Amino acid sequence: MTDHSALNQGNGGETHQVADADHPVLTTNHGTPISDNQNQLKAGARGPVLIEDEVFREKMNHFDHERIPERIVHARGSAAHGYFECTDSLSDITCADLFQKKGQRTEVFVRFSTVAGGAGSVDTPRDVRGFAVKFYTREGNWDLVGNNIPVFFIQDAIKFPDLIHAAKMEADRGYPQAATAHDTFWDFISLMPESTHMAMWIMSDRTLPRTFANMEGFGIHTFRFMNKEGKSTFVKFHWKPKAGLASTIWDETVKVAGADPDFQRRDLFERIGRGDYPEWELGVQLFDQAFADSQPYDVLDATKIIPEEVLPVRIVGRMVLDRYPDNFFAETEQAAFVPSHVVPGIGFSNDPLLQGRLFSYTDTQLSRLGTVNFHQLPINQAKGRPGGCPFMNQQRDGHMQMQVPKGRANYEPNSLARAGEPGGAREDRENGYKTYPAQEEGEKLRIRPESFADHYSQARLFWRSMDPAEQAHIASAFVFELSKVSIEHIRIAMMANLRNVDEELATRVAEGLAMDLPKASPTKVPVIDMEPSPALRIVRGPLEKHTLEGRTVGILFADGTDAGELKAVRDAVKKAGGHPITIAPKVGAVPLSDGSRVKADAQLFGQPSATVDACAVVLSAEAAAKLAKEGAAVQWVMDAFGHLKAIGHNAAAKPLLDKAGVEADAGVTDLAGFVDAAKRRYWDREPKVRTLA
Repeated sequence: MTDHSALNQGNGGETHQVADADHPVLTTNHGTPISDNQNQLKAGARGPVLIEDEVFREKMNHFDHERIPERIVHARGSAAHGYFECTDSLSDITCADLFQKKGQRTEVFVRFSTVAGGAGSVDTPRDVRGFAVKFYTREGNWDLVGNNIPVFFIQDAIKFPDLIHAAKMEADRGYPQAATAHDTFWDFISLMPESTHMAMWIMSDRTLPRTFANMEGFGIHTFRFMNKEGKSTFVKFHWKPKAGLASTIWDETVKVAGADPDFQRRDLFERIGRGDYPEWELGVQLFDQAFADSQPYDVLDATKIIPEEVLPVRIVGRMVLDRYPDNFFAETEQAAFVPSHVVPGIGFSNDPLLQGRLFSYTDTQLSRLGTVNFHQLPINQAKGRPGGCPFMNQQRDGHMQMQVPKGRANYEPNSLARAGEPGGAREDRENGYKTYPAQEEGEKLRIRPESFADHYSQARLFWRSMDPAEQAHIASAFVFELSKVSIEHIRIAMMANLRNVDEELATRVAEGLAMDLPKASPTKVPVIDMEPSPALRIVRGPLEKHTLEGRTVGILFADGTDAGELKAVRDAVKKAGGHPITIAPKVGAVPLSDGSRVKADAQLFGQPSATVDACAVVLSAEAAAKLAKEGAAVQWVMDAFGHLKAIGHNAAAKPLLDKAGVEADAGVTDLAGFVDAAKRRYWDREPKVRTLA
């Protein structure tokens, strides 16, 4: 069992280490002893964070400047341009310009990213994906900086440097890169019960998205909308993918990473190039203080969701990405997303994680881009009103100043216009940005409200909302990750936390590790059973789509393939909206049955079946017999079956399928039934092809 002699329970129920004979006193860089390293300084338990908090500012300042010039987190990213179109006016709820008129379009730039890996890591590790949207509105830029998961690991931003340090490659050995399956990450998670809900999400298929187009996006935090009368409405943001939710499974993920480290970046580029533009609907959950007060959790807690069955998501717009960047560095790498960049009509709540991000992101962009003038880079520039200047103020000079301001009015107010000289911009008291005048009171202290103390009820909600196939993946992911943890007491502590989530889950993990279950870790408040939320599922969930639109189909053929069958399969896939890729042992001119020769799109060794969504095998009897002796061809078919994909085949290809161990089921069809079968995965096949926890 874990030795808890050097651990304490914080006021919000979190566990943290305290100084003792083995642990020196934690201090600032200037030697001041720190009494609380868990919470920012606030005005009241649920009040705003105070800027005088030097402990937080020093810690976050240092963290934000630790890497140059690569992003500290979200370094591996891909992006695209597009537009947002309002489909349902919110003029009664917010005065934000982009939501005023149905049909109004606003330019956007969207960056997707992984979190833990460096810029040179692969696209497809088990990791959270960033989902950041820059809206170039007529009243300035709004950066909605979120993830593909609606909750986060921590409740207070002061813990963010600790989280990332634990998740990144270990400090003494420099590995693992872009992976959480190691001691320091799980040590931190096991000691921070508030992270348990997020741990359930990251062990789920949500962190193995098939493509960027198959991800949901979330603003995570509770924000505010304000209308022209100054009325405030709380809001949470959701991006719903038109292509539907889809993920890979772990064995498939590993093989995709080996075959194509740029798989998701390439998919985004190629989708846009062929006109399969990724598209999302923007939904909002709108509520007032009375609704917030009625829930059994705190809406300011970033480790919690509001289930969609409790508060439905209202669709108010759509976003289409239709142009890839012209230059990766100038746009994707130099794009600076800052959550504090909002426009009139959008504001913030007192979520302490959000409050810390409002400070941190500007600071890190100053370090990464090297100048206070990063807003002048073309990708970051506000567009401004038609015919107007994108930004106008008296801020001058600074490193890399790219404008040439005229006149001597570099201060405000001034009266130079009365003398016929340029006087510069002035404030707009009627239409300028107004902060919601929330009333706050309370003592200055470092504390977390008691309403933040329930760390397990929503983790239990997530587990019990999953399809059985997803539950098996989650349990197996915990087994895999914890099997990489070399320190036994960390595994024990994590299993103790999982007992508070669900006994079945904890038992499956313990059996997978061949370890005894420890006692459940202590909880400050009772764990409650919430109604399951089917909206959280991918498998057999509301956003799982049975379609070929925008998806790729690999067609394996070889010398002597019937030309008519090959053409029929390609044409059928295209008609269904799919993207066919012909794959052959050699990519040059392949002779077909009618004497014609065609070039393959890809070569068998270079395009494993893990990189496509469904597979067709169209061979002559001679080629099938030959390929049955070729390991790459057998593996190609074996993996397609093992990854639960549809396999269409002609009669002559049957010997290759037999050699690969393919068994008859609903997903293994003749060519006539292939296109319909190719629109889905076959989850019922999984117990036949692998052992899961």
